[in-house]
Amino acid sequence: MTVRNDWRREEIQALYDQPFLDLVFEAQRVHRTHFQANTIQVSTLLSIKTGKCPEDCKYCSQSARYDSKLEAEKRIAVEKVISEAKEAKESGSSRFCMGAAWRNPHERDMPYVLEMVKEVKALGLETCMTLGMLNADQASRLSDAGLDYYNHNLDTSREYYDNIITTRTFDDRLDTLDHVRNAGMKVCSGGIVGLGEERGDRIGLLHELATLPIHPESVPINMLVPIEGTPLANVEKLDVTEWIRTIAVARIIMPHSYIRLSAGREALSDSDQALAFMAGANSLFSGEKLLTTPNAGEGKDRALFNKLGLTAEKPRPSAKELSVDAMTA
Repeated sequence: MTVRNDWRREEIQALYDQPFLDLVFEAQRVHRTHFQANTIQVSTLLSIKTGKCPEDCKYCSQSARYDSKLEAEKRIAVEKVISEAKEAKESGSSRFCMGAAWRNPHERDMPYVLEMVKEVKALGLETCMTLGMLNADQASRLSDAGLDYYNHNLDTSREYYDNIITTRTFDDRLDTLDHVRNAGMKVCSGGIVGLGEERGDRIGLLHELATLPIHPESVPINMLVPIEGTPLANVEKLDVTEWIRTIAVARIIMPHSYIRLSAGREALSDSDQALAFMAGANSLFSGEKLLTTPNAGEGKDRALFNKLGLTAEKPRPSAKELSVDAMTA
């Protein structure tokens, strides 16, 4: 299957609108063409600085503008991050993601995050960060430190975007993705469904991602987790089948990307998640929390994997482990 970056909205809509089972069947066919069946990439996400974000994302408990009862926390120590990363690797994660509630990292923050990248990388884990907007110099320094992925979601369509965020523009987000790509890092970028948007907005989000010069290597498809105190606390819940349609269409139009189950997964049944995997999802966040929202824990995930016959992608050996292997060979 040829990877395309010239998808038209009408084509994406035609995929969305076909019978559900036909769509899922086609998505699984595409998935098995490009990825090993029954194998899931497992990531762990840790909040390294929580709360008091100046942005006004209407879904987010970390915004300083809303009374979500979230207790803000300062930056956590690098040693604590490394300990968490070691535990994540032992539990089967191959990628360790670190997120900070910043609009953008300040210069005073850069030595802290650069040290963190180097230390986690040395463990043999893929590294990912989400720190807000980046300029070209910051992206270059993160890349030089060994950062593999940078996450910066588009969240929703360009047309619906101003209903969700007003403190940074849609093009601001695309500029950060350009800086990440130009610095040689891999892009992690997706969005959230269930924000009160229409299907046309989900089509618009995927159209934007699928027409980037290079598709994001990782595409998280989040389901809104309504949080008391935020403007979207009482939004009507989106039907799960619509979320799975979004996953399936993402798989078809971005066949080489990892499609990740992210926020909202803890509320799904095992059957819902199995259907999402059938629709082409092949990555997930494990652990008890996704930054500040609850997530399916590692024990539940192990049970789910056993039930469905799934295996986790293997973490890479650390530099130390490779050195020991070389000495004993």
